[in-house]
Amino acid sequence: MGFNIVLLEPEIPMNTGNIGRLSLASGSKLHLVKPFGFNLDDKRLKRAGLDYWKHVTVEIYEDKDEFFLKNRGEKMVYFSSSASKDYCSIKYEDNMFFIFGKESVGLSKEIISKNFDKIFKIPIHSQYIRSLNLANAVSIVVYEGLRSLK
Repeated sequence: MGFNIVLLEPEIPMNTGNIGRLSLASGSKLHLVKPFGFNLDDKRLKRAGLDYWKHVTVEIYEDKDEFFLKNRGEKMVYFSSSASKDYCSIKYEDNMFFIFGKESVGLSKEIISKNFDKIFKIPIHSQYIRSLNLANAVSIVVYEGLRSLK
């Protein structure tokens, strides 16, 4: 049991390191789609992932076109703070792909418009918060998915 965690153009190495550790803990695979806002040998990425990083199953793609072509036909859901559907309403399935946008702007408008019926959000109950930290958001979704599959 596990999922596919997809980070489109991640910008912050500490988030990616933490998400890598989460991937390993949850039995999930991490997909990283370039361009990155850091180098994969960045010490901050390794520090956040601790000594677990070498055990994380990671696949790297040169761009989003390569990712979507290689994974065509897979069950995918997308996450955006602008979505109307709640992440708890997802019908989670083993090996499902969870797609997250980059930290600064989230998913592109193109991806949102092409996948409008598969976009979900994590509710935020404060007018002062625009979005959650990416690593926190991924954790919420992955563990809700694991809970729902039990």
